[in-house]
Amino acid sequence: MRDILLEVRILAFDKIISSSYQSFSRKSRNDINIIEKDFFLALINIIFNSGLYVVSLVIIAFLDFKFALITFSVSIILFLMSRTFEKRTIALQEKVSEENEKFAVDMSNTFNGLEILKLNRIEDKFLSKALRTITGLERKKFDYNVYTDGQGRIMELSGFAFLIGSLIYISRLFLKGMSLTETAFMFQLANGCAFRIIAVLPRVNQLKSSLKIFNKITQRGEDTSRNIKKEKESIFDREIEVKNLFFKYEEKEIFRDISFKIERVKKYLLKGTSGAGKSTLIKLLSMIYDDYTGEIRVDGVDYREINEKSLNDSVAFIYQDVFLFEDTIFNNIALYKPYTEEEVLEAASKAGLDNLLSRKENGIYEMLEENGKNLSGGERQRISIARGLLARADIIFQDEAFANLDSRVAREIEKTLLGLEGVTVVNVSHVIFNDTRGKYDRVFIVKNKAVV
Repeated sequence: MRDILLEVRILAFDKIISSSYQSFSRKSRNDINIIEKDFFLALINIIFNSGLYVVSLVIIAFLDFKFALITFSVSIILFLMSRTFEKRTIALQEKVSEENEKFAVDMSNTFNGLEILKLNRIEDKFLSKALRTITGLERKKFDYNVYTDGQGRIMELSGFAFLIGSLIYISRLFLKGMSLTETAFMFQLANGCAFRIIAVLPRVNQLKSSLKIFNKITQRGEDTSRNIKKEKESIFDREIEVKNLFFKYEEKEIFRDISFKIERVKKYLLKGTSGAGKSTLIKLLSMIYDDYTGEIRVDGVDYREINEKSLNDSVAFIYQDVFLFEDTIFNNIALYKPYTEEEVLEAASKAGLDNLLSRKENGIYEMLEENGKNLSGGERQRISIARGLLARADIIFQDEAFANLDSRVAREIEKTLLGLEGVTVVNVSHVIFNDTRGKYDRVFIVKNKAVV
């Protein structure tokens, strides 16, 4: 079973990797736990008990064919009874899975914003929300467990009724001259048949409900097959055009009928108040969000027709929040791609990492702790910037990339990025320097659901 579970996890991981950003953020890791607990446990019980049931029924048929037919007929009736529970069992299991997803998203949001909650003393509000989420999840689990347990009790009661009838029938055979040994043996077999079928039938419904979850976490749907349908390559030679675009996020309208162009090799600055939608606009341009109405075209080709991998190969991202691997600085900058040491060092130098590398005993090959715990916030940010510089992408998206840097280093890096030839830069930043602002080809202001 261990190998099968491993294969299920591989299939689930393959689907996760192929998921869109929105779909991934809603996924629950608890579905695999349901598979492990219910699917395989139910399958093993069904195989084991069905085997014993068949063997017992065959032996009964040799001893008394009529009683074997009666036993089989009762089994059919019990099976039909169990079918009446099937739809609700599946529906309850799906509700548990949905609540698991909701719980995972809510807990992730809470823990990601824990520092803000503490500083603003709003823990109680989010504690109440968390308790409601947990209560909802546990209620669905309770409903499922009570219903499946109720199935078992009803089937047990039916099994006892069959067992009493079997005892009466076998007693009559004993009175007609059957030996005590045969009578006891037949009763034992009847008992085995009754309780094996009782054990199997509720498990069949559990298996079917878990199979829905299995398909959910392993089968590719419309969301995860986008790369197969989108076959055109991303070729950015002239411009990216956004035309009459509308976008909502969780029913909240973010953009309303916006239109603008991003021309190749030009440098753009996005300004706006917090929450205006600047980062969302970056995600739309980088194909992270695709559930918009209107058009985004690169050199006349609709984004919806472009292979996502092709676009990603031509784009680099520099974010405020940086994830670092527990590996060398070299691999964290190169991201395991075949760059030379000279190329990585050049990117590191342009990103302002010279001071860091000079202080490390192993330089560019210094090991980082988990998620870069042994680096400062500014040093982590510089590694993110070095990644973008090293990629030599057609377009670099920056999202508050200078937030954790001192003004001197931020100015130097911004000048480096603005001086890059053959690269388009789109920068979202609250940190704006007067001496570099004039070097942008255009400044967009994001406000009131518009881009001007």
